[in-house]
Amino acid sequence: MKRIIFIIVLFFAAIAISPILIGEKGYILIAMGNITIESTVVTATMMLVALFITLVFSLKILRGGLNLSIGTWNKIAFASQRKAMRNFNKGISAYILGDNQQAEHLLVKSAEPSNLEHIAYLLAASAADKQGLASNTKHYLAQIDDSQKNLKDVGLESVLITVQLLINHEEFSQARELIDNHHKHIGHDDRLLSLEIELSLIEKRYSYVVDQLVAARKSKIITDEKVENWESVAFLGAFNEQIQQHDKDTLNNYWNNLARKVKQREQVIYAYCQVLATHNINQPLSKILLPVVKKGANEKLLKQIRKLPLTHTDELIQAVQKHLHHDQHSAKWLSCLAHLAACTEQWPMAEKAFNSLVQLEGKQYDKTDLQTFSKVLEKQDELPKAIEVLNKIVEY
Repeated sequence: MKRIIFIIVLFFAAIAISPILIGEKGYILIAMGNITIESTVVTATMMLVALFITLVFSLKILRGGLNLSIGTWNKIAFASQRKAMRNFNKGISAYILGDNQQAEHLLVKSAEPSNLEHIAYLLAASAADKQGLASNTKHYLAQIDDSQKNLKDVGLESVLITVQLLINHEEFSQARELIDNHHKHIGHDDRLLSLEIELSLIEKRYSYVVDQLVAARKSKIITDEKVENWESVAFLGAFNEQIQQHDKDTLNNYWNNLARKVKQREQVIYAYCQVLATHNINQPLSKILLPVVKKGANEKLLKQIRKLPLTHTDELIQAVQKHLHHDQHSAKWLSCLAHLAACTEQWPMAEKAFNSLVQLEGKQYDKTDLQTFSKVLEKQDELPKAIEVLNKIVEY
């Protein structure tokens, strides 16, 4: 810096001394209309240099001021957005910690200023849903409805959450529209397939669900328990459709056309038996149930048989009695006999079987047994005993 000042001083000194040394100051005359400006070369040069230096310093000062002004403007202009981002981050943290009320408030507050409307409203809808605030959930979902169209921007996960929330709040038509808009992804994403099946069951598209269950069984993320639950509902609905819209022959043909491995599944068998029993189609019903009882290997299906509204049980009772002949203390067969006898109002036989069952060690009966036992006693006007059995249900 000192060197620069020295050079400037030396430069001015040279300009000032040089005319003296050469004995000629030199003059400059500038005429503009009636105005004339007269000066020596030295003075004019010094003024020009001074003017140049002044301009340089002025520009430097203005540039610093300009930078300061832009920084201040940015600070003021984006203050609301920074505050929105703080609220958004706090809202996410509250959502993760389970403070759904605070999460909903902060996320909605930050949605528009943060330019993250989609994810903010989506999480706010989920937080409201967890609080049971249906109207709030629907309102937030309406705010993000249009943005669901661009899957590249929002991601399929966002669509999945939205569909689930719509189903939770019985907005089935909107959920259907959203799934149909992304239907091509069902074959590639099992989560969307799962939602498609759930919604289709609500819409009573049972035959369609039966077809989709093939893909669901191949899925690595859908549990067997969930598939079995869907299977029970779907096939019960599909079987009912056949007989209600057509006749029992159509139902029989539908059953016969099912794959062999499908007809061996407990859920499918029980669903078919429910429809047969409800409509008193006894011959094919006995054809299915009698082998099950004779083999006695499928205990789960045997327990389900207890709930069927059977009207013809003679062959089944005979098969059960054969098992009891070999093991008269079998809880499985005593329960089965008691329920079969109760179905056809053979009250004394049912009561005897239930008495034997409840006297076994270790409480080998369940609530279904107790409920039917109470009904059997009531039908025989044994009300005190019936009440006593009902009290056991409460204690069970």
